Amino acid sequence: MLGKVSGKWTLGVLSEITRGPVRFGELERALNGISRRILTLTLRDLEENGLLTRTVYPTVPPKVEYTATDEARELYTMLTGLTAWASRHPAAPPTPVTSASRPRAINSMRDSPS
Repeated sequence: MLGKVSGKWTLGVLSEITRGPVRFGELERALNGISRRILTLTLRDLEENGLLTRTVYPTVPPKVEYTATDEARELYTMLTGLTAWASRHPAAPPTPVTSASRPRAINSMRDSPS
């Protein structure tokens, strides 16, 4: 499942499409720095994974809208919940290893003559 959202821009695209139907140009403007090619590939990947639907309207020029599926909305809710949890529980800095914090057996092996 994580493979479905592993791309650099995937979460940004999910964030935009869960707000409602969006067009390609709107996504391109909202995701500052994304290239057209990468946006196209990301949208195609999300569509193949069942996380968005692409609707083409028969107009000239063609109008295309991208909409999040129910699965994408559920996934996005879970991911934002995880992000909120992570911000409430920051990682503790690593504890330095000292001879006093090593298990006793390791200290006695190290200190015994060979």
